[in-house]
Amino acid sequence: MQAKLTAEFLGTLWLVLGGVGSAVIAAQFATVGIGLLGVSIAFGLTVITMAYAIGHISGCHLNPAVTVGLVVAGRFKASEAPGYIVAQVAGAIAAAGILYVIASGREGFEIARGFGANGFGEHSIGKYSLTAGLVTEIVMTFFFLFVILGATHGKAPAGFAPLAIGLCLTLIHLISIPVTQTSVNPARSTGPALFVGGWAIQQLWLFWVAPLIGAVLAGVTYKVLSPDETR
Repeated sequence: MQAKLTAEFLGTLWLVLGGVGSAVIAAQFATVGIGLLGVSIAFGLTVITMAYAIGHISGCHLNPAVTVGLVVAGRFKASEAPGYIVAQVAGAIAAAGILYVIASGREGFEIARGFGANGFGEHSIGKYSLTAGLVTEIVMTFFFLFVILGATHGKAPAGFAPLAIGLCLTLIHLISIPVTQTSVNPARSTGPALFVGGWAIQQLWLFWVAPLIGAVLAGVTYKVLSPDETR
């Protein structure tokens, strides 16, 4: 179990450092910045690389919503879920700490400008409402879990699950970055929010509630559509 929790900690750290880091650091330059497309790809790449690195150790959840969705679908032991979630949140916070040290090394850095935190209303890039953010996060997390459950099913093509899951996360970011800066992952949201404080903490509830609702719905739906047969 210790190996599993360590893997989840490191994997989630990598997801936040790579994904949020790309937004905070590499997307900030007009001439060489990677933009929305680059940030979306970065998030997908973190999942693909870690799925191959630690999938055989912990299953590479990296996300409390994924852990809960897998429990609901009967793919993961409920007794192990709390430990996974704590490790994931700790990894996200550690990543945010590392990112803060790096990002603050640039003159003019202002953490209050966002630091990759998720938000709605005036804190949404596109100024999308609470309702828009709620629906977006529920639906996007639903399909993320739906793809995860399908790609890891016993009848799915072997060896391709990390690619399907990573590309799905890339697509999700391409759709929803303008709405909420894309969460679909409560741990990913918690790390940056703790450093930004204020509005980010006040709005953090949405990025726990909505992804968990989407994950539960996906777990129930997939379990009905396709009885489990994991590899």
